[in-house]
Parts: sequence; C-alpha cells; structure tokens
Amino acid sequence: MIKVSRELKTGFFAIVVISLFVWGYNYLKGHNLFDGPADTYFTEYDNIQGLNTASSVTVNGFDVGKVVGITFNDNPNKKGLLRVEFSVEKDFVFSKNSIAKIYSASLMGGKSLAIVPSYEGDQAVPGDYLKGEIESDMFSSVEEKLNPLQAKLESVIVSADSLLVNMNGIIDEQSIVSIKQGILSFESTLLSLENAAKNADSIVAENKSSLKTSVRNVEKITKNFSKFTDSLSQVDIGLLVAKIQSTVDNLNRLTTKLNSGEGTVGKLIKDDAVYINLSNAAKELEELLRDIKLNPKKFVHFSVFGKKDKTSKTE
Repeated sequence: MIKVSRELKTGFFAIVVISLFVWGYNYLKGHNLFDGPADTYFTEYDNIQGLNTASSVTVNGFDVGKVVGITFNDNPNKKGLLRVEFSVEKDFVFSKNSIAKIYSASLMGGKSLAIVPSYEGDQAVPGDYLKGEIESDMFSSVEEKLNPLQAKLESVIVSADSLLVNMNGIIDEQSIVSIKQGILSFESTLLSLENAAKNADSIVAENKSSLKTSVRNVEKITKNFSKFTDSLSQVDIGLLVAKIQSTVDNLNRLTTKLNSGEGTVGKLIKDDAVYINLSNAAKELEELLRDIKLNPKKFVHFSVFGKKDKTSKTE
C-alpha cells in the first residue's frame, strides 16, 4: 500500500480550497467556471429595483446568463445612471432592438434580468447596449394605483374636516332648538296629512253611491254627446251650407228691393208722398172719430117709436 505523505495531503487540500474559493468568488460575480463560453452586454437604468450581481439573465424564463457587474456610468452626460453588465451564452443570438427588462423573479422580492428578444435589425455583438426597461411588479402596481387614491382620500378628508368645522360654527344651541322645532312641525304636518287622508276615505265611503250615480250620469252624457256627434257626422254639410247661402241671397235681394223702393213696402219706405197721404188720412180719421164721439146724433138717425127727432130736423 502506497503511503501518502502528510505534505502531499496538505498540498492537495490547499489546492481544493483555493479552487473552491476562486470558483465561489467568480460565481458570486456572475461567472460560472463550469458554464460554456459567454458574451457580455450592457444596459442602463435610473433605478435597478434591487437587481444585483449574480442575478439571473433569462429568455422566456430560461437561464442564459448572469449579471456580471453594476456600476455608475462615468459619462458626464449620463451622471446618475447605473450601468449593468450581463453575460449571455454564445449560442443565443438576438438583435440590437432587443430589450433588457428587470422583473420580479419571486414574491420575496428577488430581481432578475429578462431579455425580450427581437430578431429584426442588426445582430447584437458583445459590448452593445440594449434598451433597459423595468416591469412593474404586483406591489409596485398596487402602489401606483393607491397613490392617486390616497391623494384623493386625503383631499376628501380635508374637505370633510373643513365642512365639520363650518357646521360647528353654524349650528349653535339656538339652531339645534330650531331644528328640533322644525322636526316637530314636520311630524305634526304628517299627522295632519294622515288625518286628511282618513277623512277623504270616509267621505268617499259615505258618498260612494252618489259618486257611482255621478259616474253613470257622466257616462250617459258622454254617450249622448257621442250620438250627437254621430248625428252631426251624418248631416250633409254641403247641402246645409247651400241652403244657408240661398237664404242669405234672398235676404240680400229683399234688402236691395226695399232700398230701391220696389213694392208696397219699398214705396212706403222710400216714397215721402205715400207717407204724407197716410199721415193725412190718419189725421182725418182721428178727427172723424172725435166728431162722432162728440156728436153721435149727427151721424146716427133712429127713434125708439119710429119718429124722427125734432132736433135732427132743425139741424
């Protein structure tokens, strides 16, 4: 049996420890010595959202590399920007239009870098910069939605507080008493309305028969009016209008004749001589009647015994 010396064991152990140390150090920096060859690319962010070295680089959820380093950009025009260097396996090909997006790998808050590949345009080569984006996680989305709601809620609370202060200034003891009185008056009004409704119900109940009779009378009137309108609808309006027009024409002709002095009535109206003769005849008749009244014996000659009156002789 070969005897291994203590020095050889110590040397072998030291080599293993150093190898593990080198591998661990490179692994923490994102370099896995057992992985295949990889190319490095860059991207920039205002905020890396907790991304660190050795974070995974994935494509469609598949690990293709690691984050190698994170440093501040030394370009004076890009002060404050964080430059992220990451490695990608050489067998993965994508274009310069691809996007490097930071996303939440788990609910515990770990961040990873995902490449959203694009195959249009020029092919990316090691050292190229990809456009950087940050995907909102669940908590960030909730926070983004809650921030406007919080601002509105604070505004509502301030408005409500101002309203309460103003109400406290307006509503004093006298106002409270007035409000109580108003409520009592309102209750009284409701009771009055309720009593009025009950009275109306009793009145309707008492006059139910009269109301029925009135309704029947209204129905009869409606039916009669309907019959009347039906009768009117059966009248020959044209014939009626023609008769009315004929009557009007006759009246016009009669009026024309009267105005022109035609006929007895027309002459009586228009001829003054006729009027004068009639007037004179009336006067003579009046004098004759007066004379007969004053001297009836002058015109009537009779005797009870068949003899003439002496006075009538002399006369």
